[in-house]
Amino acid sequence: MPDLQRYNRFIPLIGIALLAAVSLVLSFTWSIWFLIPLAVLAILSALGIYDLFQTKHSILRNYPVLGHMRFFFEGIRPEIRQYLIESDQDEEPFSRDDRSLVYQRAKGEEDARPFGTRMRVYDAGYSWVTHSVQPKHIENTDFRVRIGNKDCKQPYDASIYNISAMSFGSLSGNAIQALNTGAQLGGFAHDTGEGSVSRYHKAGGGDLIYQVASGYFGARAADGSFDPDKFAATASLDQVKMIELKLSQGAKPGHGGMLPARKISPEIAEARGVPMGVDCISPAHHSAFSTPIEMMHFLARLRELSGGKPVGFKLCIGHQREFMCMVKAMLETGIAPDFIVVDGAEGGTGAAPLEFANHVGMPMIEGLTFVHNTLRGAGIRDQVKLGAAGKVVSAFDIARALALGADWCNSARGFMFAIGCIQAQACHTNHCPVGVATQDKTRERALDVGDKSVRVARFHRNTMRALGEMAGAAGLGHPNEFLPRHLMQRQSDRSMVQGDQVYAYLPEGYLLDDSAADYKGNKTRWARARADSFAPFD
Repeated sequence: MPDLQRYNRFIPLIGIALLAAVSLVLSFTWSIWFLIPLAVLAILSALGIYDLFQTKHSILRNYPVLGHMRFFFEGIRPEIRQYLIESDQDEEPFSRDDRSLVYQRAKGEEDARPFGTRMRVYDAGYSWVTHSVQPKHIENTDFRVRIGNKDCKQPYDASIYNISAMSFGSLSGNAIQALNTGAQLGGFAHDTGEGSVSRYHKAGGGDLIYQVASGYFGARAADGSFDPDKFAATASLDQVKMIELKLSQGAKPGHGGMLPARKISPEIAEARGVPMGVDCISPAHHSAFSTPIEMMHFLARLRELSGGKPVGFKLCIGHQREFMCMVKAMLETGIAPDFIVVDGAEGGTGAAPLEFANHVGMPMIEGLTFVHNTLRGAGIRDQVKLGAAGKVVSAFDIARALALGADWCNSARGFMFAIGCIQAQACHTNHCPVGVATQDKTRERALDVGDKSVRVARFHRNTMRALGEMAGAAGLGHPNEFLPRHLMQRQSDRSMVQGDQVYAYLPEGYLLDDSAADYKGNKTRWARARADSFAPFD
């Protein structure tokens, strides 16, 4: 007797074929309208027969027609999870609580919560700000930090919360213009990302941080090398307030990139200074310098070519010794950057290899603490301002970064939420449903620049007010007074530990003091670091 169960998977296809036959008979004997279901069933039957003989999908060979349901639900899995399954605290990668907070502040809606916290306050990792019995009221919440050391001729008074690097090309023109117009309305800065200054940045009129990456877009010679004249022309724009040399980004540190020729539009080519019809390469490393000392001289050259504007660099910490090489080069050359931006491994991007996104680079908190203490240990922390980026969307996120040593914070995805991002995670497909991360003009049309730019400014303003209230609750007169001791954190055994026990500020000059104690191997790394080479010295 044959094993009929092995043929059960074909029952849907057989049923479709039988229904098609019935529809055909009924169309001749009863009504011509039965030709409509006949056509549908005939198409499904043809699809099923094709599925049986195609070789790319095993599931369709075994389950013709029905197997397509699997691919359909797989395609909408992120939406099903986000809207129906995950809790308000699940971070995929941003929690519903975080997204809702941004949406409410951007729209000017009530952001208060009834019935108490939903956080698990006794779980390991829970952290909070300690408050005072003598809180203060902070009237002016336009918090700023002056960036520019003794060698800077045009220091910049930056907001302590700015828009992080996102290029035109990864974001749509409307998204860039909405962000930059919002920055202009709110009086804060917008990092161009490595795609240089586009017509949409210029239309917004807001302050810009011009990022110079390994592709040297906006300052690029025909062979891909750095062109000082083109850089000077871009850096001299009135909108450009600071210059940021990008060494790496948190989402894919140590990884270059390529924009295929088919994706380069005339507008992208115009902004980046690249030809049409040719793949646009972003190397994994810079060609303008190869040693720490050469890097410092390059920074000095950028400062001179820009007319003395603040110049710094951005990186995600990898080999800690290599950052110490840079600091030693600062001491040896006497050239200190005006600022350093520490990007955490939790940072986002339009697309990154999974292994890089998940397993390469140091998270922001540890990276920021290390950079802050290395500069303190070298005795030059007062010469260099520190920015921090990596999932910074709430006032608490900013307060924590400031307490750990940052002078200001940047956010990319927070401001993306402010202009309507719904975390569809389709940034790399060009199919962003809300017109943020796409170059599809039809999809981009959904994003109204006028409405969204107001939301950007409102989100910034309301977040600064919340930060002022949090600082006041801690008894402080300004957020820059936050220190590690103002933080508490729950340990795995449910005990509490004060922030300065975990993220202590190390003594000024301890790396230069032979008698000072070594802390977590920092002095050992310092001894192995060289100003003239990034290579290890053993």
